[in-house]
Formats: sequence, structure tokens, C-alpha cells
Amino acid sequence: MNDITKPMMVDVFKQISSLPFADLHFRNDPSTQLKAIVAIHSTELGPALGGVRCLSYSNTDRALKDVLQLARGMTYKSAINRLEYGGGKAVILYPEMFKKKSAEYRNALFSAFGDFIESLNGQYITAVDSGTGPDDMDVIARRTNHVVCTSQQMKGTGDPSPYTAQGVLRGIQAVLKKSTGSDNLSGRHILVQGVGHVGASLVEKLNKQGAKITISDSDNTLLKKYVEKFSCDAVSSNNVFEVECDVFSPCALGQVIDSKVVSKLKAPAIAGAANNQLMSDEMGEMLRKAGILYAPDYVINSGGMLQIAFINDVGKIAEKIDQIYMTLLNIFEKSDQQKMATNRVADRMAEAVIEQHYHCKHASAYPPEQGVNSNC
Repeated sequence: MNDITKPMMVDVFKQISSLPFADLHFRNDPSTQLKAIVAIHSTELGPALGGVRCLSYSNTDRALKDVLQLARGMTYKSAINRLEYGGGKAVILYPEMFKKKSAEYRNALFSAFGDFIESLNGQYITAVDSGTGPDDMDVIARRTNHVVCTSQQMKGTGDPSPYTAQGVLRGIQAVLKKSTGSDNLSGRHILVQGVGHVGASLVEKLNKQGAKITISDSDNTLLKKYVEKFSCDAVSSNNVFEVECDVFSPCALGQVIDSKVVSKLKAPAIAGAANNQLMSDEMGEMLRKAGILYAPDYVINSGGMLQIAFINDVGKIAEKIDQIYMTLLNIFEKSDQQKMATNRVADRMAEAVIEQHYHCKHASAYPPEQGVNSNC
């Protein structure tokens, strides 16, 4: 065991025991240089569903932390929407040098990843995420059936971004209803951090609702494109937290809300598409004490998962995404009543669903006087 591997292994067992997790799988394929991790947080409600990220991580420990936190969020996302899926996530460590390689190389990489998914025997279903798209899912689908978000040519669900964005839109309306008394977006100032697939779709929807929009992104080309397209304002990444607005909407990568951000944020509410927005769970309580309303990320960004779950029922997809609004208002109400951070309220709601499912599944093991069957 070399010096690089040893600390990572210590980190693995420490993080698994603290969350905790069902399974953690690593794959190293020398022929394609694939280095991938699949984290399966829970299969209590069904097979673990979650996207695969293909990003340039600075080290394996950061990739590991990312995949573990994301997988837990998928479990809670499914539970709070009462879906028959567990939670999982995957990451492919994709160094910058790989971007210079051919499309054929990328196909080989995702073919190898497809073999990895197939070897898990249906415990984990993969999907698109940061750095991946429907074309990549098509490649994976040639090696395994345990994949969604393939292209429409393959009769798949395609890009879930517009559905995720629609859920975020309803979530922003919910935080406005709570914070201002009205969910009307006309004239409301929304700052969208990150204009990738979901962020761009959200900006388009906000524009149609008459919102005042400011955007920020590290990609200046994207920034210029959407400033011109929607006549919105732009702000540099360095100043994004200091803009006075009605809602700050993080739609890039996660862990953007830390103690420094809480102290200087000029928005009274946070509602965005990014996963793992809080640097730690404790940030939720810090936001509550600061009077900043927070829409828990795995609730507000669940539109894409709902599209996957109800792909053959367009009406049901729209209905379930619309319910995000009421779910958030319920969380906000409980937060006020219990004087508890909104992220912790959401966690308890999701955990209650999982616990009820577990007891119902194992009801025969409990004495009748315990009343386990009463809610099944």
C-alpha cells in the first residue's frame, strides 16, 4: 500500500461509517484509464438511482466525498417524493488531459463504465449529471440496461434539465410566497449562479415570468450568450454573494454556502438546483438564525428524478413537480413551528418515509400490540 492510497482508505471507512452507506464500489480499468466510484447509500425503497459525474477532481478524496454526499441526497430525494428508488451516485475521475482525446476514447471510457454498472447486478441505475449527457448514456446502454436519460432516438428520457428547472422555478415561487406573501415573479430579482443546462433553462423560465435576472458563471462565453439572449445583468463570481436580490439561486456545483457566505449574503432566500449546497449540515441552522430562508436542495431540484420515475405519464410528471411548491411550504411551516433548520426538517421527513417502509416490509416480525401495520 503506497502513501497515496493509505490515507484515502482511512477516509473511506471513516466516511462510510458516519453517513452510513450500503455499498461502495471502485473500478480501475487500465485499458481505458477509467477510474470510477459508485456509492450506493440505500436500496430500502428500491434500486439506487443517481447520475454519474465526469469531472476533473483534484484528488481521489475529493471525488469520494462528493459521491458519498450526493448519494445520500438521492436517497432523501426519492423518499421525500415517495418514489420506489433508493439513492446512489457515481463519479468518473476525468483529468483535464482526457479532454484532448478523441470522441472514440470517450466512447471507450463510457463503455468500460457501462461494464462496471452491469457488474453491480441492478443495485444501481445510472443517469446524467455534471459532465455527462444523453449521448454518454447511449454508450452505457450498449453494455447495461441499468441506465436512464438515454437519447430520444433510443426512446429514453433524454436531458432532464428542463424538468429540474421547472421544479426549481416552483421552489423559488414557494420561497417568495413564504418571504413576501406573494409567489408572483414579475419584477422580483433572482440571481442565478451557474448557467449550465439547468441554470440556462431556469433563466429562460424566469424571463418568461417577468423576473429581473442577474447571472454569474465562470464560463465567460456562456455568460455573454445569456446576457445577450435574455437582456439580463451579469456579475463576476467574486462578487456573486454581495448582490442585493430577492432570491439567490445556486445552480452550479455544490458546497457554496459556508459561514463566510452566510455572513455576507445579501439575499433573504436561497433556492437553487445545485446538489449539496451547504458546506455542512450545520450551515442550515446558521442560515435560520441569520433569517435567510433555505429551500433544501434535494427537494427543490427533484424535477429530473420525477421525470425519470414517471416517464410514461406526462400529466403525473407535471403534477409531482408542481407538488414541490407545497412540500417546501410544509417544510417552512414545520421549521417555524419546531425552530429547526429547513434542511433538518426535510431530512426528518425523508427518514420517516424510509422508516415506515422498513417497518411495513418487516411487519410480520413485530408483535401485533406494537401497531406496526397501522400505517402500512
